[in-house]
Amino acid sequence: MTRTTSPRSPGNGLFASLRFHNYRIWFLSALVANTGTWMQRVAQDWLVLRVLTHDSASATGLTTALQFLPMLLLSAHAGLVADRVDQRKFLILTQSAMGLVSAVVAIDVLAGTARLWHVYLAAFLGGLAAAYDAPARQTFVARMVPAEHLSNAVGLNSASFNAARLLGPALAGVVITWVGAGWVFAVNAATFLFPAAALAAMRVSELVDMPRAQRAAGQLREGLAYLRGRTDLIVIISVVAVVSMLTLNFQVTMAATVRTVFHLESDAYGTVSSVFAVGSLSGALWAARRRNPRLRTVVAAAFALGVFSLLLAVMPTYRTFTIMTIPVGLCVLTLLTSANQTVQMTTEPSMRGRVLSIYMMFFLGSTPVGAPLIGWVADEWGPRVAIAAGGLSAVLAALVAFAWSYRHWNLSLHYSSTRPYLRAAPRTPETPSRAPEFESRSDDAD
Repeated sequence: MTRTTSPRSPGNGLFASLRFHNYRIWFLSALVANTGTWMQRVAQDWLVLRVLTHDSASATGLTTALQFLPMLLLSAHAGLVADRVDQRKFLILTQSAMGLVSAVVAIDVLAGTARLWHVYLAAFLGGLAAAYDAPARQTFVARMVPAEHLSNAVGLNSASFNAARLLGPALAGVVITWVGAGWVFAVNAATFLFPAAALAAMRVSELVDMPRAQRAAGQLREGLAYLRGRTDLIVIISVVAVVSMLTLNFQVTMAATVRTVFHLESDAYGTVSSVFAVGSLSGALWAARRRNPRLRTVVAAAFALGVFSLLLAVMPTYRTFTIMTIPVGLCVLTLLTSANQTVQMTTEPSMRGRVLSIYMMFFLGSTPVGAPLIGWVADEWGPRVAIAAGGLSAVLAALVAFAWSYRHWNLSLHYSSTRPYLRAAPRTPETPSRAPEFESRSDDAD
Protein backbone atom coordinates (compact mmCIF):
# COMPACT_ATOMS: atom_id res chain seq x y z
CA MET A 1 0.00 0.00 0.00
CA THR A 2 1.50 3.32 -1.02
CA ARG A 3 1.30 6.34 1.22
CA THR A 4 -0.97 9.28 0.51
CA THR A 5 0.93 11.86 2.53
CA SER A 6 4.52 12.99 2.27
CA PRO A 7 7.06 12.38 5.02
CA ARG A 8 8.62 15.27 6.81
CA SER A 9 10.61 17.36 4.36
CA PRO A 10 14.33 16.57 4.48
CA GLY A 11 15.13 20.22 3.92
CA ASN A 12 15.97 22.42 0.98
CA GLY A 13 19.12 22.69 -1.07
CA LEU A 14 20.42 21.75 -4.47
CA PHE A 15 20.44 18.00 -3.72
CA ALA A 16 17.47 17.83 -1.33
CA SER A 17 15.63 15.20 -3.38
CA LEU A 18 18.56 12.78 -3.08
CA ARG A 19 17.72 12.31 0.60
CA PHE A 20 14.77 10.17 -0.44
CA HIS A 21 15.82 6.54 -0.90
CA ASN A 22 13.71 5.79 -3.97
CA TYR A 23 14.73 8.92 -5.83
CA ARG A 24 18.39 8.47 -4.88
CA ILE A 25 18.73 4.97 -6.36
CA TRP A 26 16.75 6.07 -9.42
CA PHE A 27 18.98 9.11 -9.90
CA LEU A 28 22.19 7.05 -9.73
CA SER A 29 20.89 4.32 -12.01
CA ALA A 30 19.60 6.89 -14.49
CA LEU A 31 23.03 8.54 -14.54
CA VAL A 32 24.58 5.23 -15.62
CA ALA A 33 21.87 4.52 -18.22
CA ASN A 34 21.96 8.07 -19.59
CA THR A 35 25.72 7.85 -19.98
CA GLY A 36 25.26 4.74 -22.08
CA THR A 37 22.53 6.42 -24.10
CA TRP A 38 24.75 9.38 -24.92
CA MET A 39 27.57 7.06 -25.84
CA GLN A 40 25.23 5.30 -28.25
CA ARG A 41 23.98 8.56 -29.76
CA VAL A 42 27.52 9.52 -30.70
CA ALA A 43 28.26 6.01 -31.98
CA GLN A 44 25.03 5.93 -34.00
CA ASP A 45 25.74 9.30 -35.62
CA TRP A 46 29.32 8.34 -36.41
CA LEU A 47 28.33 4.90 -37.69
CA VAL A 48 25.89 6.46 -40.15
CA LEU A 49 28.07 9.43 -41.07
CA ARG A 50 31.45 7.73 -41.46
CA VAL A 51 30.93 3.95 -41.86
CA LEU A 52 27.63 3.44 -43.67
CA THR A 53 27.55 6.64 -45.78
CA HIS A 54 29.98 9.16 -47.19
CA ASP A 55 29.48 12.01 -44.69
CA SER A 56 25.73 12.26 -45.33
CA ALA A 57 24.08 14.68 -42.90
CA SER A 58 20.75 13.80 -44.50
CA ALA A 59 21.14 10.13 -43.52
CA THR A 60 22.06 11.18 -39.99
CA GLY A 61 19.01 13.42 -39.88
CA LEU A 62 16.76 10.62 -41.15
CA THR A 63 18.10 8.27 -38.47
CA THR A 64 17.28 10.86 -35.82
CA ALA A 65 13.85 11.38 -37.36
CA LEU A 66 13.03 7.67 -37.27
CA GLN A 67 14.19 7.51 -33.67
CA PHE A 68 11.71 10.20 -32.62
CA LEU A 69 8.87 9.43 -35.07
CA PRO A 70 7.09 7.11 -32.57
CA MET A 71 7.04 10.00 -30.11
CA LEU A 72 5.11 12.06 -32.63
CA LEU A 73 2.69 9.27 -33.51
CA LEU A 74 2.12 7.64 -30.13
CA SER A 75 2.70 10.24 -27.42
CA ALA A 76 -0.98 10.90 -26.76
CA HIS A 77 -1.71 7.20 -26.25
CA ALA A 78 1.50 6.73 -24.25
CA GLY A 79 0.45 9.51 -21.88
CA LEU A 80 -2.92 7.89 -21.32
CA VAL A 81 -1.18 4.57 -20.61
CA ALA A 82 1.10 6.36 -18.11
CA ASP A 83 -1.95 7.68 -16.26
CA ARG A 84 -3.48 4.18 -16.08
CA VAL A 85 -0.68 1.74 -15.27
CA ASP A 86 1.62 0.95 -12.36
CA GLN A 87 4.45 3.13 -13.65
CA ARG A 88 7.20 1.34 -11.72
CA LYS A 89 6.43 -2.05 -13.28
CA PHE A 90 5.79 -0.49 -16.69
CA LEU A 91 9.19 1.25 -16.67
CA ILE A 92 10.96 -2.05 -16.00
CA LEU A 93 9.39 -3.31 -19.23
CA THR A 94 10.29 -0.26 -21.35
CA GLN A 95 13.86 -0.03 -20.03
CA SER A 96 14.39 -3.73 -20.79
CA ALA A 97 13.02 -3.28 -24.32
CA MET A 98 15.43 -0.43 -25.07
CA GLY A 99 18.33 -2.48 -23.76
CA LEU A 100 17.33 -5.39 -26.00
CA VAL A 101 17.33 -3.18 -29.12
CA SER A 102 20.82 -1.90 -28.30
CA ALA A 103 22.07 -5.45 -27.75
CA VAL A 104 20.80 -6.57 -31.17
CA VAL A 105 22.50 -3.61 -32.89
CA ALA A 106 25.74 -4.37 -31.05
CA ILE A 107 25.73 -7.95 -32.32
CA ASP A 108 24.94 -6.76 -35.86
CA VAL A 109 27.78 -4.22 -35.93
CA LEU A 110 30.34 -6.50 -34.27
CA ALA A 111 29.48 -9.29 -36.72
CA GLY A 112 30.17 -6.93 -39.62
CA THR A 113 26.68 -7.35 -41.08
CA ALA A 114 25.30 -3.87 -40.30
CA ARG A 115 23.56 -2.00 -43.10
CA LEU A 116 22.08 1.47 -43.12
CA TRP A 117 18.52 0.17 -43.09
CA HIS A 118 19.37 -1.93 -40.03
CA VAL A 119 20.26 1.25 -38.16
CA TYR A 120 17.08 2.92 -39.41
CA LEU A 121 14.98 0.00 -38.14
CA ALA A 122 16.75 -0.12 -34.78
CA ALA A 123 16.35 3.63 -34.33
CA PHE A 124 12.61 3.29 -34.94
CA LEU A 125 12.19 0.31 -32.58
CA GLY A 126 14.21 1.99 -29.85
CA GLY A 127 12.12 5.12 -30.34
CA LEU A 128 8.96 3.03 -30.05
CA ALA A 129 9.97 1.84 -26.58
CA ALA A 130 11.13 5.35 -25.63
CA ALA A 131 7.78 6.85 -26.69
CA TYR A 132 6.02 4.84 -23.98
CA ASP A 133 8.90 5.16 -21.52
CA ALA A 134 9.07 8.97 -21.55
CA PRO A 135 5.66 10.01 -20.13
CA ALA A 136 5.70 7.17 -17.59
CA ARG A 137 9.21 8.13 -16.47
CA GLN A 138 8.38 11.83 -16.26
CA THR A 139 5.18 11.16 -14.31
CA PHE A 140 6.87 8.67 -11.98
CA VAL A 141 9.18 11.40 -10.63
CA ALA A 142 6.21 12.85 -8.72
CA ARG A 143 5.80 9.52 -6.91
CA MET A 144 9.39 9.40 -5.64
CA VAL A 145 9.47 12.78 -3.85
CA PRO A 146 6.94 14.97 -2.02
CA ALA A 147 5.28 17.74 -4.01
CA GLU A 148 7.44 20.48 -2.47
CA HIS A 149 10.56 18.80 -3.89
CA LEU A 150 9.22 18.05 -7.36
CA SER A 151 10.85 21.08 -8.99
CA ASN A 152 14.20 20.11 -7.48
CA ALA A 153 13.81 16.49 -8.62
CA VAL A 154 12.98 17.55 -12.18
CA GLY A 155 16.03 19.79 -12.22
CA LEU A 156 18.27 17.03 -10.87
CA ASN A 157 16.92 14.68 -13.54
CA SER A 158 18.06 17.17 -16.15
CA ALA A 159 21.40 17.51 -14.37
CA SER A 160 21.84 13.73 -14.42
CA PHE A 161 20.95 13.62 -18.08
CA ASN A 162 23.51 16.29 -18.88
CA ALA A 163 26.22 14.96 -16.62
CA ALA A 164 25.79 11.85 -18.75
CA ARG A 165 25.96 14.02 -21.85
CA LEU A 166 29.29 15.27 -20.52
CA LEU A 167 30.68 11.80 -19.87
CA GLY A 168 29.04 9.79 -22.63
CA PRO A 169 30.38 11.45 -25.79
CA ALA A 170 33.93 11.59 -24.43
CA LEU A 171 33.81 7.90 -23.51
CA ALA A 172 32.23 7.08 -26.86
CA GLY A 173 35.01 8.84 -28.74
CA VAL A 174 37.61 6.79 -26.89
CA VAL A 175 35.77 3.47 -27.31
CA ILE A 176 35.09 4.07 -31.03
CA THR A 177 38.74 4.93 -31.62
CA TRP A 178 40.03 1.90 -29.72
CA VAL A 179 37.59 -0.92 -30.49
CA GLY A 180 34.86 0.43 -32.78
CA ALA A 181 31.25 1.56 -32.57
CA GLY A 182 29.79 -1.91 -31.98
CA TRP A 183 31.13 -2.07 -28.44
CA VAL A 184 29.47 1.25 -27.61
CA PHE A 185 26.08 -0.30 -28.41
CA ALA A 186 27.01 -3.28 -26.21
CA VAL A 187 27.91 -1.02 -23.29
CA ASN A 188 24.64 0.86 -23.65
CA ALA A 189 22.66 -2.37 -23.64
CA ALA A 190 24.27 -3.31 -20.31
CA THR A 191 23.52 0.07 -18.71
CA PHE A 192 19.75 -0.49 -18.97
CA LEU A 193 20.11 -3.18 -16.31
CA PHE A 194 20.75 -0.47 -13.71
CA PRO A 195 17.41 1.41 -13.85
CA ALA A 196 15.53 -1.89 -14.13
CA ALA A 197 17.27 -3.10 -10.96
CA ALA A 198 16.65 0.22 -9.17
CA LEU A 199 12.95 0.08 -9.98
CA ALA A 200 12.75 -3.47 -8.66
CA ALA A 201 14.58 -2.47 -5.45
CA MET A 202 12.41 0.54 -4.58
CA ARG A 203 10.51 0.74 -1.29
CA VAL A 204 6.98 0.62 -2.61
CA SER A 205 5.53 1.75 0.72
CA GLU A 206 7.38 5.08 0.37
CA LEU A 207 6.03 5.94 -3.07
CA VAL A 208 3.59 8.85 -3.10
CA ASP A 209 0.11 7.65 -3.99
CA MET A 210 -1.28 9.19 -7.18
CA PRO A 211 -4.78 8.73 -8.64
CA ARG A 212 -4.87 6.53 -11.74
CA ALA A 213 -7.10 7.28 -14.69
CA GLN A 214 -9.77 4.63 -15.07
CA ARG A 215 -10.58 3.23 -18.48
CA ALA A 216 -13.33 5.37 -20.00
CA ALA A 217 -14.28 6.87 -23.33
CA GLY A 218 -13.03 10.34 -24.18
CA GLN A 219 -9.98 10.44 -21.91
CA LEU A 220 -7.68 11.74 -24.64
CA ARG A 221 -10.19 14.50 -25.43
CA GLU A 222 -10.37 15.26 -21.73
CA GLY A 223 -6.62 15.88 -21.66
CA LEU A 224 -6.79 18.15 -24.71
CA ALA A 225 -9.71 20.08 -23.19
CA TYR A 226 -7.70 20.61 -20.01
CA LEU A 227 -4.76 21.92 -22.03
CA ARG A 228 -6.97 24.30 -24.03
CA GLY A 229 -7.85 25.99 -20.77
CA ARG A 230 -4.17 26.47 -19.87
CA THR A 231 -2.87 29.18 -22.19
CA ASP A 232 0.36 29.42 -20.22
CA LEU A 233 1.15 25.79 -21.03
CA ILE A 234 0.18 26.30 -24.67
CA VAL A 235 2.76 29.11 -24.95
CA ILE A 236 5.45 26.95 -23.33
CA ILE A 237 4.71 23.93 -25.51
CA SER A 238 4.66 26.09 -28.66
CA VAL A 239 8.06 27.63 -27.92
CA VAL A 240 9.56 24.22 -27.09
CA ALA A 241 8.08 22.73 -30.29
CA VAL A 242 9.65 25.36 -32.57
CA VAL A 243 13.00 25.24 -30.82
CA SER A 244 13.06 21.43 -30.77
CA MET A 245 12.13 21.15 -34.44
CA LEU A 246 14.54 23.71 -35.88
CA THR A 247 17.19 24.58 -33.26
CA LEU A 248 17.97 21.49 -31.19
CA ASN A 249 19.36 19.36 -34.03
CA PHE A 250 22.90 19.75 -32.75
CA GLN A 251 23.66 16.03 -33.04
CA VAL A 252 23.22 16.50 -36.80
CA THR A 253 24.81 19.94 -37.23
CA MET A 254 27.70 19.53 -34.80
CA ALA A 255 28.74 16.18 -36.26
CA ALA A 256 28.58 17.67 -39.77
CA THR A 257 30.51 20.79 -38.71
CA VAL A 258 33.30 18.81 -37.07
CA ARG A 259 33.62 16.52 -40.08
CA THR A 260 33.01 18.78 -43.11
CA VAL A 261 34.09 22.23 -41.87
CA PHE A 262 36.98 21.45 -39.53
CA HIS A 263 37.84 18.05 -41.10
CA LEU A 264 38.30 16.27 -37.77
CA GLU A 265 37.42 12.80 -36.51
CA SER A 266 35.25 11.14 -33.85
CA ASP A 267 37.36 12.17 -30.85
CA ALA A 268 36.91 15.83 -31.80
CA TYR A 269 33.15 15.36 -32.09
CA GLY A 270 33.16 13.70 -28.67
CA THR A 271 34.98 16.72 -27.23
CA VAL A 272 32.46 19.15 -28.72
CA SER A 273 29.57 17.13 -27.33
CA SER A 274 31.16 17.01 -23.88
CA VAL A 275 31.88 20.74 -23.76
CA PHE A 276 28.32 21.40 -24.90
CA ALA A 277 27.24 19.27 -21.94
CA VAL A 278 29.19 21.47 -19.51
CA GLY A 279 26.89 24.35 -20.37
CA SER A 280 23.87 22.06 -20.32
CA LEU A 281 24.74 20.75 -16.87
CA SER A 282 25.17 24.30 -15.57
CA GLY A 283 21.74 25.24 -16.88
CA ALA A 284 20.12 22.17 -15.33
CA LEU A 285 21.72 22.77 -11.92
CA TRP A 286 20.68 26.42 -11.96
CA ALA A 287 17.11 25.42 -12.77
CA ALA A 288 17.15 22.77 -10.02
CA ARG A 289 17.66 25.49 -7.41
CA ARG A 290 14.53 27.36 -8.50
CA ARG A 291 11.37 26.32 -6.68
CA ASN A 292 9.00 28.38 -8.86
CA PRO A 293 9.85 28.27 -12.59
CA ARG A 294 8.07 30.86 -14.71
CA LEU A 295 6.99 31.48 -18.27
CA ARG A 296 9.36 34.41 -18.60
CA THR A 297 12.33 32.12 -17.91
CA VAL A 298 11.31 29.88 -20.81
CA VAL A 299 10.87 32.82 -23.21
CA ALA A 300 14.11 34.53 -22.16
CA ALA A 301 16.08 31.29 -22.46
CA ALA A 302 14.68 30.67 -25.96
CA PHE A 303 15.72 34.15 -27.06
CA ALA A 304 19.23 33.77 -25.60
CA LEU A 305 19.57 30.33 -27.19
CA GLY A 306 18.79 31.83 -30.58
CA VAL A 307 21.36 34.59 -30.17
CA PHE A 308 24.13 32.24 -29.05
CA SER A 309 23.28 29.78 -31.84
CA LEU A 310 23.72 32.56 -34.38
CA LEU A 311 27.12 33.30 -32.85
CA LEU A 312 27.99 29.59 -32.89
CA ALA A 313 27.29 29.48 -36.62
CA VAL A 314 30.02 32.03 -37.39
CA MET A 315 32.79 30.79 -35.09
CA PRO A 316 35.89 30.61 -37.30
CA THR A 317 37.93 27.87 -35.61
CA TYR A 318 37.32 24.52 -33.96
CA ARG A 319 38.42 25.94 -30.61
CA THR A 320 36.08 28.95 -30.65
CA PHE A 321 33.25 26.78 -31.97
CA THR A 322 33.75 24.37 -29.08
CA ILE A 323 33.84 27.15 -26.47
CA MET A 324 30.67 28.74 -27.83
CA THR A 325 28.77 25.50 -27.25
CA ILE A 326 28.92 26.23 -23.49
CA PRO A 327 26.44 29.16 -23.45
CA VAL A 328 24.36 27.37 -26.08
CA GLY A 329 24.11 24.31 -23.83
CA LEU A 330 23.31 26.45 -20.78
CA CYS A 331 20.41 28.12 -22.60
CA VAL A 332 19.10 24.81 -23.94
CA LEU A 333 18.78 23.23 -20.50
CA THR A 334 17.53 26.37 -18.81
CA LEU A 335 14.75 26.43 -21.39
CA LEU A 336 13.89 22.72 -21.30
CA THR A 337 14.19 22.23 -17.54
CA SER A 338 12.12 25.31 -16.74
CA ALA A 339 9.48 24.23 -19.25
CA ASN A 340 9.36 20.70 -17.83
CA GLN A 341 9.18 21.98 -14.24
CA THR A 342 6.31 24.31 -15.06
CA VAL A 343 4.32 21.61 -16.85
CA GLN A 344 4.87 19.07 -14.06
CA MET A 345 4.22 21.40 -11.12
CA THR A 346 1.12 23.16 -12.43
CA THR A 347 -0.77 20.22 -13.95
CA GLU A 348 -3.45 18.29 -12.06
CA PRO A 349 -1.98 14.91 -10.94
CA SER A 350 -4.71 12.92 -12.70
CA MET A 351 -3.91 14.76 -15.96
CA ARG A 352 -0.14 14.82 -15.62
CA GLY A 353 0.63 11.83 -17.84
CA ARG A 354 -1.56 13.08 -20.68
CA VAL A 355 -0.32 16.67 -20.51
CA LEU A 356 3.31 15.54 -20.27
CA SER A 357 2.79 13.25 -23.26
CA ILE A 358 1.53 16.21 -25.30
CA TYR A 359 4.54 18.21 -24.16
CA MET A 360 6.87 15.33 -25.07
CA MET A 361 5.11 14.90 -28.41
CA PHE A 362 5.90 18.47 -29.40
CA PHE A 363 9.34 18.40 -27.76
CA LEU A 364 10.65 15.12 -29.17
CA GLY A 365 8.01 14.40 -31.81
CA SER A 366 8.90 17.52 -33.77
CA THR A 367 12.35 16.07 -34.42
CA PRO A 368 11.16 13.79 -37.29
CA VAL A 369 10.14 16.96 -39.11
CA GLY A 370 13.10 19.13 -38.18
CA ALA A 371 16.05 16.72 -38.29
CA PRO A 372 15.73 15.74 -42.00
CA LEU A 373 15.06 19.37 -42.91
CA ILE A 374 18.09 20.65 -41.02
CA GLY A 375 20.17 17.75 -42.40
CA TRP A 376 19.11 18.71 -45.93
CA VAL A 377 20.01 22.36 -45.29
CA ALA A 378 23.41 21.24 -43.96
CA ASP A 379 24.04 19.14 -47.08
CA GLU A 380 22.92 21.87 -49.49
CA TRP A 381 24.33 25.03 -47.88
CA GLY A 382 26.60 23.76 -45.12
CA PRO A 383 26.14 23.12 -41.39
CA ARG A 384 26.82 26.76 -40.49
CA VAL A 385 23.70 27.84 -42.37
CA ALA A 386 21.72 25.07 -40.68
CA ILE A 387 22.82 26.23 -37.21
CA ALA A 388 22.04 29.85 -38.08
CA ALA A 389 18.56 28.90 -39.32
CA GLY A 390 17.89 27.17 -36.02
CA GLY A 391 19.11 30.18 -34.06
CA LEU A 392 16.90 32.57 -36.00
CA SER A 393 13.92 30.28 -35.41
CA ALA A 394 14.48 30.37 -31.64
CA VAL A 395 14.69 34.17 -31.62
CA LEU A 396 11.47 34.50 -33.60
CA ALA A 397 9.66 31.96 -31.39
CA ALA A 398 10.64 33.89 -28.27
CA LEU A 399 9.55 37.22 -29.75
CA VAL A 400 6.19 35.83 -30.85
CA ALA A 401 5.63 34.28 -27.41
CA PHE A 402 6.47 37.56 -25.71
CA ALA A 403 4.22 39.53 -28.07
CA TRP A 404 1.35 37.08 -27.51
CA SER A 405 1.81 37.30 -23.74
CA TYR A 406 1.90 41.10 -23.88
CA ARG A 407 -1.31 41.22 -25.87
CA HIS A 408 -3.30 38.56 -24.04
CA TRP A 409 -1.87 38.80 -20.53
CA ASN A 410 -1.19 41.69 -18.16
CA LEU A 411 2.55 42.19 -17.89
CA SER A 412 3.94 44.01 -14.85
CA LEU A 413 7.53 45.21 -14.79
CA HIS A 414 8.73 44.92 -11.19
CA TYR A 415 12.03 46.33 -10.02
CA SER A 416 14.12 44.59 -7.41
CA SER A 417 17.08 46.12 -5.67
CA THR A 418 19.45 44.26 -7.97
CA ARG A 419 17.71 43.76 -11.31
CA PRO A 420 14.39 44.31 -13.13
CA TYR A 421 12.29 41.36 -14.08
CA LEU A 422 9.04 40.73 -15.94
CA ARG A 423 6.27 38.65 -14.46
CA ALA A 424 3.25 37.69 -16.60
CA ALA A 425 -0.15 37.41 -14.92
CA PRO A 426 -3.32 36.09 -16.62
CA ARG A 427 -5.87 38.69 -17.60
CA THR A 428 -8.90 38.64 -15.33
CA PRO A 429 -12.52 39.19 -16.44
CA GLU A 430 -12.60 42.39 -14.40
CA THR A 431 -9.68 43.86 -16.36
CA PRO A 432 -10.06 42.52 -19.92
CA SER A 433 -8.05 45.18 -21.66
CA ARG A 434 -5.96 46.85 -18.99
CA ALA A 435 -2.60 48.14 -20.17
CA PRO A 436 0.59 46.79 -18.64
CA GLU A 437 1.34 48.15 -15.20
CA PHE A 438 4.72 49.37 -14.02
CA GLU A 439 5.16 48.85 -10.33
CA SER A 440 8.09 49.27 -7.99
CA ARG A 441 9.32 46.65 -5.57
CA SER A 442 12.25 46.67 -3.24
CA ASP A 443 12.37 42.92 -2.65
CA ASP A 444 13.61 40.26 -5.01
CA ALA A 445 10.87 37.73 -5.66
CA ASP A 446 13.19 35.34 -7.39
